[in-house]
Amino acid sequence: MTSPAPSSAPSVSLSAAGPTLSAIVAGAWRMAEWEFDVPARIRWIDACLELGITSFDHADIYGDYRVEALFGEALAAAPGLRERMQIITKCGIKLLSRHRPAHASKSYDTSSAHVVASVENSLRSLHTDHLDLLLIHRPDALMDPEVLAATFADLRAAGKVLHFGVSNHSPSQLALLHRRYPVVTNQLELSPLHMAALADGSLDQCIDLGVRPMIWSPLAGGRLFTSGDEQAIRVRAVLDRLGREHGVSPATIAYAWILRHPSRPVPITGSRRIEAVREAVAALSVTLTSDAWYQVWEASAGHGVP
Repeated sequence: MTSPAPSSAPSVSLSAAGPTLSAIVAGAWRMAEWEFDVPARIRWIDACLELGITSFDHADIYGDYRVEALFGEALAAAPGLRERMQIITKCGIKLLSRHRPAHASKSYDTSSAHVVASVENSLRSLHTDHLDLLLIHRPDALMDPEVLAATFADLRAAGKVLHFGVSNHSPSQLALLHRRYPVVTNQLELSPLHMAALADGSLDQCIDLGVRPMIWSPLAGGRLFTSGDEQAIRVRAVLDRLGREHGVSPATIAYAWILRHPSRPVPITGSRRIEAVREAVAALSVTLTSDAWYQVWEASAGHGVP
């Protein structure tokens, strides 16, 4: 089943204060595995832009600290691309890597020195003078919210980062920082195979604060269509049926299921295949009924609602 020709993805604002992103975001997490040369990376970026996907999601650690530089090589080779896009990246995770020999262990770090150094590294790697959005990648038990808020303010005043958010933070962790510096999103895991964000208060908080969550792994890292476990089999059967009813692919229904939530999520698609990106964009034209949404929920949970 193929999706109908999708319309271009519209722009949305993550919060009242911005930033404006495309309603679907292209994720570059696996770019180091794609073995694309520079022209192929440029073609992939161009194809995303043609679909209205103007926002690209990164993290400093992706590809063992290599993906930002791979993307940056494409921007350097085609300078006009940068002005047509928004760049999101993340920092705060320290991995053991030959590319970061000073790291003594895998840990989290939201100190001012580490965040500022991470931003400088990202700017150099991406061949840009500013980041549109910077996220703290994981909660840091040693985060000093006053210090981090001051660091955000300094980076914005310097024009190096325009907006700030968090990723994988609990409601209390986000609130701790948000009271000191307004964050514009929480990037969370959500898919028909991983529904924790529906019950842990994360999406409720986004609605309450008026910020759109960004959603990573909306297809459960591909497990939604490759896993042989009972949960995945149950969910696939429902997605297949709903896809036939709507005339779209099961993947498009999975994205539509996420988009149906009133927190107004912004999903990240991480595929090298442009057809897979089109399936994500096509979901913007599909509205699931409440009954259909709960059929997917039931298939995932393995039982009816309480």
